[in-house]
Amino acid sequence: MAFLLCGRFLLVNSCSFSLHPFQLLSHPTPSSPNYPINFSKITNLSLLHRKQLRSSSSMEASPEGYRRNVGICLINPSKKIFAASRLDVPDSWQMPQGGIDGNEVPRDAAIRELREETGVTSAEVLAEVPHWLTYDFPPNVRESLNHRWGADWKGQAQKWFLLKFNGKEEEVNLLGDGTEKPEFGEWSWLSPEEVIDRAVDFKKPVYKEVMAAFSPYLH
Repeated sequence: MAFLLCGRFLLVNSCSFSLHPFQLLSHPTPSSPNYPINFSKITNLSLLHRKQLRSSSSMEASPEGYRRNVGICLINPSKKIFAASRLDVPDSWQMPQGGIDGNEVPRDAAIRELREETGVTSAEVLAEVPHWLTYDFPPNVRESLNHRWGADWKGQAQKWFLLKFNGKEEEVNLLGDGTEKPEFGEWSWLSPEEVIDRAVDFKKPVYKEVMAAFSPYLH
């Protein structure tokens, strides 16, 4: 089901963001470049579970030339993933994401970005992909974004976090928390395959890796 810009959206269950540290998972094989992916197979991307997040590799140096960014894979109790349509790119859907501010810890940035873009605060961090995942901007996108940012990034380096929605769907608000300009027009809970299908082409490889890494939680 999808919702237009409107009221607040919640996640499923009742809980607020866990402030406990993440924990390490260990899981096997980089995702195949071919689609569709066998999400039942675990990849060799390590995951950080709740308990080990404090000692995670979140602060390792990001790849040079890439803007530091976080991505949020938000799942509901039915293991569907939150995705929303971009207002500035017709027919393009994505998971929440955003830049890391200064010396901000990536985990804190993920919680902040989720709140700013979706209004969601009722969620629990389950895991983290400890490695930076990167994608390059197509030339026209690079020119537009770098003009906006006043920088020259060739793409984004992302830390990805898996969060479980523990609220009610009325909590979801695509106007966010009012601190940033809205980015999304409608949203829905999707399968991993649907999330990848609806993403812009240059993000698909990273999305495949994210889904493969978090596959133990998606089935």
